[in-house]
Parts: sequence; structure tokens; C-alpha cells
Amino acid sequence: MLNFKKPDIEDKIWVDECLRHAHSFNCEYNFGNVFVWKTVYSTLICHYKDFFICRWGKGDDILYSLPIGTGDFKDAVERIIEDASLLGIKPRIYGVTAHYKKLLEESFGETFSFEHDSSMNDYVYSVEKMASLRGKKYHGKRNHITNFKKNNPNWSFEVISKDNINDCIELHSNWISHHADDEDYSFEFEAVLTAFENYDALEFIGGLLRIDGKAIAYTFGEKQSDKVFVTHFEKAPAEIQGAYPIINQEFTKNCLMDFEYVNREEDLGLEGLRKAKQSYNPEILLEKCVAVFNG
Repeated sequence: MLNFKKPDIEDKIWVDECLRHAHSFNCEYNFGNVFVWKTVYSTLICHYKDFFICRWGKGDDILYSLPIGTGDFKDAVERIIEDASLLGIKPRIYGVTAHYKKLLEESFGETFSFEHDSSMNDYVYSVEKMASLRGKKYHGKRNHITNFKKNNPNWSFEVISKDNINDCIELHSNWISHHADDEDYSFEFEAVLTAFENYDALEFIGGLLRIDGKAIAYTFGEKQSDKVFVTHFEKAPAEIQGAYPIINQEFTKNCLMDFEYVNREEDLGLEGLRKAKQSYNPEILLEKCVAVFNG
């Protein structure tokens, strides 16, 4: 039986240990992401033997994570199936990549079906290419950055710390005030506030961009492995040409050069976000699906 609980900051130690054994670049496989969205997605977590298992949602709209860790994978999945049965719902496992799809098929035959939605794909980029922006593919990005520097000669970049977190919060608050009619942005702001309130404990890494001393853009995320960094949030004014490309490049150059890849998460089916992510030419488009148990 699985004993789920709300995630606490103290859970980071054992969750990180389990997630070290993830066989995927999946953006869900990091504690910070789980923790900051816990209220929005009604997140619960379980430490089953040496596995981490997550459960999102309420009522009939519940999704499970894959069991991540070491030990008997089939047994852990069977406990998920049992938990769903106790709740009277169909077991649905989110974020299943090719490796785990194969494991499920090997363990359960054809009792799982797999539903794919391209909006769930993760965009994974080469850190070196994001930092240098060399070549014809990035000509437009370089032009935007050149124009930004020309129009804003007093720009500066700095690493996010306790000394400038309040500037980031004020920046985001001002940004959201121009999008007050969209409820999703208020949900995002709640997650951002949780992130900044626990920034050091969650070991987040971020960068802040200023013009004439005023904060105008920020971004941050967390280490997933020695090879991969996951960017969770990025905010910049769309009306300032080049603001997004330069915060992206400066953060990569100053903070991410020890990594090989940066996962910039899904496009959520939003056309503008999809075009923006595709414009950076992802190294890997990580396909994820939902595994539905039909046994």
C-alpha cells in the first residue's frame, strides 16, 4: 500500500536520492518542480521502498508519476495500480518516455495503452549552442541581442541571490498585473512565490537582467543531473526587443556551462510558446506519453 503525503522541504534529500536513478531527461524528475507546484496541482508524494512516486490531482482527474529509484519496478507499478483501484479510478501514469514505455511493456505485456500529446514534449537544448548562438540558424537571435545592447547600453546581468530576490518578485508582480484576466498566470505566480521563499533550500540557480539598474527579466531552475539543467521559469517584457534572447544567453553563459544540456520544459500546446521553443532548435524533442492501465 502506498502512503502519500504533501511534500515538505525536508523531503528533498530522499527524493533527490531516488531521482538520481531516473533514466530520462524528463523535466518532472526533480524535486523543485514537484515542490513549487504542489498547491496548484494538489501534489502528493510517497516513499515506497527505494522509489519516489508522485500523485497529482483530485477526484477522477488523478495522474501518477513513474516509480523512480531502485528495486522491483514491476512491484512499484503494481502498488500504483492498487492505489488507483482503492480510489476507484483508472491508473494513469504521466511522463512516460521511450525507456519506461519499454519497461512497462516488458513487465505488463499489452495491459497498458499509451496516449501521446505533443504539448507534453520536453525541449532539450545544447548548452554550448545556447551560449554561443553560432551559425545561420541563430542569426535572428544574434540580431535581437545586438539591437538590445545598442538600445540599452546600461544593461547588466547578475546571478539571483537573497539580495535581489525581492526585485524578481516585484518584476513578476508588475508583469502579472498586465495579464490579470488570465487565471493561469496567478497560479504560476503562486508557484514562483513558493520557489523564491525556498530558493536556497531548493538549490535553485537563476539570473537577473537590469536596464539602468531596474530589473526587467529573470530566469531560474535547478540541476537535474551532472549533464542536465532544467529551466522552470523565465519572464521578460515582450515589448523590449531582445530581452528574452539576452536573458537566455547570459544565464547560459554565466551559470550553465558545466552542463551539457538544458531542458526548457514543454510548450503546453500554446502556439506562441511552441514557436519560441522551436526557434532555438532543440537538440532533443523528448516525447512523453500517458500510460493507461487497462487490465
